[in-house]
Amino acid sequence: MWAKEVTQELLGLSAAELQPLWTSLALLREQAQEMQLLTEQTAHLSVEMCNVKKVIPHLVEEGLDEQDPCKALPGVEVQQTKQAMSQTSGEDRMQVSDWALKSSGATIDRQRTSKSYEWEDNWLCGVCWFLSAANPPDTILQPDVSPGHCWPFQGSRGQVVIRLPAQIRPTAVTVQHILKASGTISSAPRDFTVSGVDAEGEEETLLGTFMYDEEKEAIQTFPLKNELPRAFQYIKLLIQSNWGNPEYTCIYRVQVHGKRANQN
Repeated sequence: MWAKEVTQELLGLSAAELQPLWTSLALLREQAQEMQLLTEQTAHLSVEMCNVKKVIPHLVEEGLDEQDPCKALPGVEVQQTKQAMSQTSGEDRMQVSDWALKSSGATIDRQRTSKSYEWEDNWLCGVCWFLSAANPPDTILQPDVSPGHCWPFQGSRGQVVIRLPAQIRPTAVTVQHILKASGTISSAPRDFTVSGVDAEGEEETLLGTFMYDEEKEAIQTFPLKNELPRAFQYIKLLIQSNWGNPEYTCIYRVQVHGKRANQN
């Protein structure tokens, strides 16, 4: 009842009265983005310190172990993080490149992608629609993962087809949501499949069945199977369930890793 009353009051305000609210909203969004960036930088610095400690053992003897930066990564498997960083050197760097990046030419196949969630379908529409329209599907192809900057689709089951900028032999996909500590993430995807699809027809090649675990880190990478190996320019992500939200599911970011087909 309280939220409905607030919604009615907001809709009754004039443009001049709403301007301070817009300004406050913009400021909060900017602060949230700065906090997200600071968190990522802190985690990266901690991993770098772990590597320094490994390369220069005598630093441990001089007291670095008493302030072990590896212990400052709650909820993160340090060993997995080190392995992920080591994969970015040499030839492996080509396999972890993100081919599903809008700035690199990736796009969304709108004809084979679920429709965006319409906020006005629930009582919250007065606030959500009024403050911000629903983000388009290509939101998932951009690096901004600040809270609320996701693509929502109706219900707990939906799909998105990504057109990559080239024919790629996919090796893994990365799915990202916000951390559970940031608030409720019942709209996060849970069970999903990844397939390579033809450009025109409906033929699909299943590349893996996975679960995004809400208890783990926000960025989760899933190795794909591709025994052929085949190259694809279209990758389909089919969400089969979420973590409990009956109204909509939100996807923050999807990355596709692999090698260009014409590379040895």
